[in-house]
Amino acid sequence: MPNIIFKKNNKEILVKEKSDKLTILEVAQNNGIEIEGACEGSLACSTCHIIVDKEWYNKLKEPSWDEEDMLDLATGLTVTSRLGCQIVLSKELDGLKVTLPSSKNDVRLNKNKY
Repeated sequence: MPNIIFKKNNKEILVKEKSDKLTILEVAQNNGIEIEGACEGSLACSTCHIIVDKEWYNKLKEPSWDEEDMLDLATGLTVTSRLGCQIVLSKELDGLKVTLPSSKNDVRLNKNKY
């Protein structure tokens, strides 16, 4: 039963999750925490970009090449950035702290004309 701390706008929200098989994206959405996930977790966007606290980053599985490619599209990228749809909860992640960036890059909203 992992607990996750979501941080946004200098506020912390503690979520006590009953399942350890959900992604960070699913946990956030199931608990009313604003995180989009436009591709519904299919690794086709970067709208579920999160920033993992440094103390937790190395405890996660390494990001795949596909995840790293999608992260290149994220606004406010940091060395501990990940996609929420790619981190599956486990008991070992009890107490995980993640920050939700204040802005995101959603290519659906870009209206550049060529």
